[in-house]
Amino acid sequence: MKIWYNNALESERFITDVVGNRVRIGRGVGNDIVLKSPYVAEEAAVLSRRGDRWELIALGLNGCEVNDSPLWQGDRIALDGSEKIKLFPFTLTLEPEKNKVSTPEERHRAGDVQTSELIRDMHVQLLSHMDLGDADDPRNNSDEYLMSLERNIDEIARLNGITAPDKVELVTHIAGQAVRNLLIERLIDQCKKEDAANPLCESHDWARLVSAVPDRERELDQVIDRMFRNLELEAVSDISEQMALVETKFWTAWDGLSGDVFEEFRLYTALRHLKKQIKDIVFGYGPLEDLLRTPTVSEIMVVSRDQIYVEKNGVVENSGRRFISDEVTLTIIERIVGKVGRRIDKSQPLVDARLLDGSRVNAVIPPLAVSGPCLTIRKFPASRLMIDDLIAMGAMSDTVAAFLRAAVIARKNILISGGTGTGKTTLLNCLSDFIPDKERIVTIEDTAELQLNKEHVVRLETKKANTEGTGAYSIHDLVKNSLRMRPERIVVGECRGAEALDMLQAMNTGHDGSLTTIHANNSADVVLRLEIMVQSAVALPVDSIHRQISSAIDLVVQLNRAKDGRRRISQVTEIDGIDEVHGGVRTKDIFALEKMGKTLELMPTGRLPSFMDELIDGDLIELDGFYR
Repeated sequence: MKIWYNNALESERFITDVVGNRVRIGRGVGNDIVLKSPYVAEEAAVLSRRGDRWELIALGLNGCEVNDSPLWQGDRIALDGSEKIKLFPFTLTLEPEKNKVSTPEERHRAGDVQTSELIRDMHVQLLSHMDLGDADDPRNNSDEYLMSLERNIDEIARLNGITAPDKVELVTHIAGQAVRNLLIERLIDQCKKEDAANPLCESHDWARLVSAVPDRERELDQVIDRMFRNLELEAVSDISEQMALVETKFWTAWDGLSGDVFEEFRLYTALRHLKKQIKDIVFGYGPLEDLLRTPTVSEIMVVSRDQIYVEKNGVVENSGRRFISDEVTLTIIERIVGKVGRRIDKSQPLVDARLLDGSRVNAVIPPLAVSGPCLTIRKFPASRLMIDDLIAMGAMSDTVAAFLRAAVIARKNILISGGTGTGKTTLLNCLSDFIPDKERIVTIEDTAELQLNKEHVVRLETKKANTEGTGAYSIHDLVKNSLRMRPERIVVGECRGAEALDMLQAMNTGHDGSLTTIHANNSADVVLRLEIMVQSAVALPVDSIHRQISSAIDLVVQLNRAKDGRRRISQVTEIDGIDEVHGGVRTKDIFALEKMGKTLELMPTGRLPSFMDELIDGDLIELDGFYR
């Protein structure tokens, strides 16, 4: 694409060939297009490619004009290439690329963008046609109200030219989106691990299609059956593999099939999809609605309104879904956090909450979030992973699992270390299964995530300050209080501050067998992290801190995440006292990653822990697995 621009006060006209997907415009010399005028902001605007179209975002305080319509700072608008952009005293004109040959993937990405823009326009028009209540309003469940809503969507779609000849390709794409989503829903329904009790994923009355035509619905079922066969999904039993096949091969299969179905069917299916998407926005969680139900998605990350990433099997990828505007993104965030009695607004632009199903949610909105509202949802697993599951997934070996089990039963203090998303809480849950049933356990967490399958458990969770700035209770406060609760085991979700000192003192004063987690890159860094955290509580000499650490902690279990997304134990290290010669805490790796051919395997180092005799005498472990 070329951009022509000129100063209205001068006769010379300039042209720039656009390279890449982002063009910065402004007075500053670092911009791609430099407009030399004191009236133009240093960074006045930015053009971003969205599929086969461009979007303009105004950045300067004076804003700009597009076809004589003002655009103020932060506003954005999609361009088709015919617009005139005014950044006084300059006028800019876009010259779109012609005869561009796109791949099927590019065509479908462009179709996603066009669909999103159509849904946005229809949603705005719908707001002016009828009063839209919230999902909890009983009237929204009546057939009469839903029929009125769906008929309005039908009418608005036709007013937007959905039946026009030039919209045939878009209608075919939207119909494909509908078939694809329904195919995924069928896979989810067949998945034994689906969490039917998840409050975020429950079936809603407003989600039903009141205006459904039985004959068309039967035809739609037949098309889905045919796509199921064409993709050969019956040959794969694992839902993750089935989902992967749908994601990689669906559009190619749809392109081959869509020509065989009638135009009336494609239009019906496209309108069906538009109704669902708009109803999800009005009453549900918008484009997140289906992601929350998908069992292979473990985390949802909204970076901006048109960038929604998901984590599947440890790998982060763009979901291809998008919100239609920042306003809708903010509304969905407010709806999510409002379900658990929390609020988010400009005076409180950050929320960290636990949802009804246990999922962890973090939301940040402007002015803290510069690129628009951001949301992160770490989904609560439908079924809790057990130690055997971790072994099957390659996170550890049978020998390591047996050793950790023996250490927990023998009341050794264990610290689980790793980066964000490496599986620390999952492993903590698994190790807690080895605690004898009759022991009294006190768990302390910022956000209650632990699922201890034990009878005698006291669960404590931190509390934020109220609107007056009082009433806050930190992990530090709860750890101190737990010592008065006669705990036999203390399990702290994560040590990240002054509570580290209280935890070390608890481990040193008769509360053996305690478990906690910490953020660190390796077992050596654990000592350095503990030093900093203890010193944030009280000014102690480093030597004293080292002696506290060496006498309190028995084992450090280090976790990491491989490039392929697989989470695994990378080290099991014993804290082996103080080095009296060189100073510092002495450590000893019991298990460590070792290169075996082309892969890394967790192998015994041949060194035994100092408490090995205790484990053997208690018939808790055998030596065979510690030698090769």
